[in-house]
Amino acid sequence: MQQLLQGSDIHQELALLTSAGDAGRDQAIDTLLSKLLDHHGTGRILFRNTRSAIAGFPKRQPHFIGLPLPEQYQNAIKVQLSFMANQSDEFKAKTLLFPERIYQEFEGGKTSWWQFDPRVEAVIALIKQHKYKKFLVICAHADTAIALEEAMRVKEGIRAAVFHEGMSIFDRDKAAAYFAQDDQSAQALICSEIGSEGRNFQFAHHLVLFDLPLNPDLLEQRIGRLDRIGQTQDIQIHLPYFVDQPQQLLLDWYHQGLQAFDATCQTGGAVYQQMRPRLLPLLAVPATDSAAVTSLISDTTALNQQLKQQLEQGRDQLLELNSSGRGLAQQLVEQVHTQDDSTILPLYMIKAWDLLGVQQDDRSDTSIILTPSEHLQGHYPMLDEDGITVTFDRATALAQEDIQFLSWDHPMVQGTLDIVTQETMGNSSAALLHNKQLPAGTFFVECIYLVEATAPAELQLGRYLPPTPIRLLLEKSGKNLAPNVPFDNFNRQLKPVGRQTASKLVGALQSTIHPLLGKAEAYADIQLKHIQQEALQSMQTQLQAQLERLQALAKVNPLVRPEEIAHLQERQQQLAQYIGKARLRFDAVRVIVVSHE
Repeated sequence: MQQLLQGSDIHQELALLTSAGDAGRDQAIDTLLSKLLDHHGTGRILFRNTRSAIAGFPKRQPHFIGLPLPEQYQNAIKVQLSFMANQSDEFKAKTLLFPERIYQEFEGGKTSWWQFDPRVEAVIALIKQHKYKKFLVICAHADTAIALEEAMRVKEGIRAAVFHEGMSIFDRDKAAAYFAQDDQSAQALICSEIGSEGRNFQFAHHLVLFDLPLNPDLLEQRIGRLDRIGQTQDIQIHLPYFVDQPQQLLLDWYHQGLQAFDATCQTGGAVYQQMRPRLLPLLAVPATDSAAVTSLISDTTALNQQLKQQLEQGRDQLLELNSSGRGLAQQLVEQVHTQDDSTILPLYMIKAWDLLGVQQDDRSDTSIILTPSEHLQGHYPMLDEDGITVTFDRATALAQEDIQFLSWDHPMVQGTLDIVTQETMGNSSAALLHNKQLPAGTFFVECIYLVEATAPAELQLGRYLPPTPIRLLLEKSGKNLAPNVPFDNFNRQLKPVGRQTASKLVGALQSTIHPLLGKAEAYADIQLKHIQQEALQSMQTQLQAQLERLQALAKVNPLVRPEEIAHLQERQQQLAQYIGKARLRFDAVRVIVVSHE
């Protein structure tokens, strides 16, 4: 340990390992790990997590459904083989794995192969057996997906949606939403291979692989639509296949050789590349040599284990310890939950929509349809004539990709904040204060100034000096009452007045108000200097600590480059300059008059 942490004094921690109680030892171990991680720089530029280091993922439970090859397919395959004599093994394999396409090629595009294919009946029976469960069905080709939807609809009236590359993105989103919603939704979503790329359906727990892809990585992509973060149950993988055919050989190779249906297969692509010359010839003929198949699967299993062992030995355990966060990840999760449970954002946005003229209609208990109303003035961010569906519930957004999840960082929320803070509407107003303890006619001028500073985005100036409001409440003599009169309590006592009344009040007091505005700016200038000083101190404290850490690491760790230190020093100088250039913007003014009526 001392050799790994050259230049660091760890005698106290080493002593605690043998002499302290459990709490002391745990603290010493944590301190040593932190120093190791920092000393060797594993967490400065790279993060990696693997499933082996993270708990909570669901299990995979494969269910194999062996079926006889129909006579219609047998005849079609015999004819097809005579045409493929000079084709490559890969071409033959890809053809024989999809007998329905061979049959359709000979019988014509309007043939209904699904009327006699036993896999179709097996899938329909499965869906009927679990009539309250959702099924994701994946097949290789778009025409197969379309035919399966027709079969389910015609044979049993099952509500199903199709999802394939021939559809527009808008139509695919509609199909995914139809499958995802709770009420009056599709029980099954039938996808071509494009459905295995990027779409998330973790709210479903049943996956039907109507056929199998030739590449293990593509198979993992298919299963990954359900086997992902957010999945709450074990995944039921249903695999109908034709017995004693290339489909069974490929299934056995995946299951027995790679264990690809039982767990994530990280080595599948590498194994496939090495075993491909032996696998493809066996898939290129209807009847397979059992001895050759047994040998292939045995060698695949051995190679897979060997590659897994190499992968495990290549793990950087320090890197994985740092990537896990060592408790910090859970704190972040709790903070996210706390923010999600807060009602501040929903209440703010609903009030803003009312004021700005955005029509709101409930789509469900957790989602809202927004459309422009006749009172909407100008452009509202992300809102067109067709409207948009939004939610403040993270689970709803994860389950339905057509619904926008509104957080404080969402462009619609940021755009709303820009409208409220930058538009002139509401920047000047008047109000009445009913308070008999004050003489009638007494007035106050309330001013809001905004401290603003601009800088290149990469400097992240907002971490140290975000747009900061300064509130001032001046009486007739020019004294600032804001420190002693909180905004919320004061604002609740005020009553709005109409435009004409406000104009008369301000007109009568105009000669007295103008001098007060000059005093308000003087007060704001004083506060600006305090805010700048606090921002500068915060920036220097944080970046100086980082700089000293890098300078210390550079003495023992060659991975810390001089350019990194120079970049941080330059960053400090630039931020100090931009903080010094912060300016005041007069943002709003309100005249308050005391009334006893």
